[in-house]
Amino acid sequence: MLSKVRIIGSGLIGTSIGLGLVQRGVCVEMVDSDPAMTALAKDLVGGVEVIDPELVVFAMPTSQLAVVIEREFSINSHSTFMDVGSVKNEVVLKIQTISGLSTRFLPTHPMAGREIGGAGSARADLFQGRSWILTPEPECASESKELVLDLITMLGATPIELSAGDHDRAVARISHLPQIAASLLGKQLIGTPADWMELAGQGLRDTTRLAASDPQLWKEIIHTNRAQIEELLISLQNDLMAMIDALDEPEKIEELMQAGQVGRSLIPGKHGGLAREYSFLPIVIDDKPGQLGAIFNECSAMDVNVEDLNIEHSPGQLSALITLSLSQHDAEKLSEHLSSIGWNVHPIRN
Repeated sequence: MLSKVRIIGSGLIGTSIGLGLVQRGVCVEMVDSDPAMTALAKDLVGGVEVIDPELVVFAMPTSQLAVVIEREFSINSHSTFMDVGSVKNEVVLKIQTISGLSTRFLPTHPMAGREIGGAGSARADLFQGRSWILTPEPECASESKELVLDLITMLGATPIELSAGDHDRAVARISHLPQIAASLLGKQLIGTPADWMELAGQGLRDTTRLAASDPQLWKEIIHTNRAQIEELLISLQNDLMAMIDALDEPEKIEELMQAGQVGRSLIPGKHGGLAREYSFLPIVIDDKPGQLGAIFNECSAMDVNVEDLNIEHSPGQLSALITLSLSQHDAEKLSEHLSSIGWNVHPIRN
């Protein structure tokens, strides 16, 4: 059972790993090249020093890995090592240049994160219910793999094995391209009059959410995985040109929009299952404290499960529109109940 871990890198991922492990009784040492980051991470996780760690976690940008990996390998020659970077082929090539390391190094990538980085944003439950990809090389020792799997399961994640190449191709499509698209869409908003921005609804917020991510982090990820990303960007460019060419042809516009629906329908629902079709219950509330909490209290009392919600504020109005996503049965049940006790409920949308 995993008991001693040394984490190199005290950003969002490293500190979240540390927080999650100490809650499960693991002794964790936090290390970072930035003294201020180290101090904050130690205050959050604990300021212990680990001697002979079973596992050393490299939670830093891949470009910095080469600077510390040989030093850590020489200091902790009997430890197992893992990284948590977003690109794996480059890591595999690096560890193969260090004699004896590949048997005890397992490249990994937790599919979790937040738009705001740093130790101050860390959460012990960041990995709960998320996928955690492993890309073991054939020579990786089974004992090392078991230690890494212990860490992943302790943090509530689900391990998934891929080759390094498949990993890089997969994340380019499902993570890196969406980040680029969100950032470029956000860029188009520069110079927009403030009164126009007051009209923005949840759709704009949803599609640009990732644009708030750390540019320093993403410049490295995109550059490192550029070979896989370039092909996808060319495909997206071709689709943008197709939309431009179709602007005078409504039928072609519809075809492109329908293709987008087909692609989105491939995204799985909860726990990797099929995406569910929800009913949407709109409720207009006063824009004041306690309203949302009161609605959720009623949801609990009626034993209905809210899968998602959107909140939109009308410019200049002291009211807000909340739209709850529920099953058809729960939407009907909650609509009837809230209407009966005076809430401003609108017809269910499917």
